Amino acid sequence: MQNIVLIGMPGVGKSTIGVILAKTLGMSFIDTDLIIQENEGKLLQEIIKKDGLDRFLGIEEKVMMSIRSFNTVIATGGSAIYSNKGMQSLKSNGIACYLKLPIKEIQQRINNITTRGIVMKENQSFYELYMERKPLYERYADIIIDCTDKSMECIVSEIKSKL
Repeated sequence: MQNIVLIGMPGVGKSTIGVILAKTLGMSFIDTDLIIQENEGKLLQEIIKKDGLDRFLGIEEKVMMSIRSFNTVIATGGSAIYSNKGMQSLKSNGIACYLKLPIKEIQQRINNITTRGIVMKENQSFYELYMERKPLYERYADIIIDCTDKSMECIVSEIKSKL
């Protein structure tokens, strides 16, 4: 079976849904953010703060391009869509599933925006980040799942039915 690549804004539940989806479908699970942290020996926010956004995005792209898994649910970082090469690599053996949520619901879920490791330009608002990324998620998505007011189990069921 092809991989399932979860994309979307920070806070939409890519990692949580990914684990449940992988268990439900009998697939493996990979979280690219965790691979980055493990490889670098630092938290995402530390990498962004100390090394800068460009270096972080380069690391993220390398991780995305290094994945050679099959039958795996892959939860990407919210900034994965900034790398065309990385996304094309993941999509070469995977179906990209955009987990979509309105900005207000995301903001209610995220209370640690400055320490979470979110790739944001200096002085960029979360709204501006959302508006910048939304068309990129839509462009790469093979499947779009509206997660508004839905339980994790409901979202997993919807992904399964759309596959």
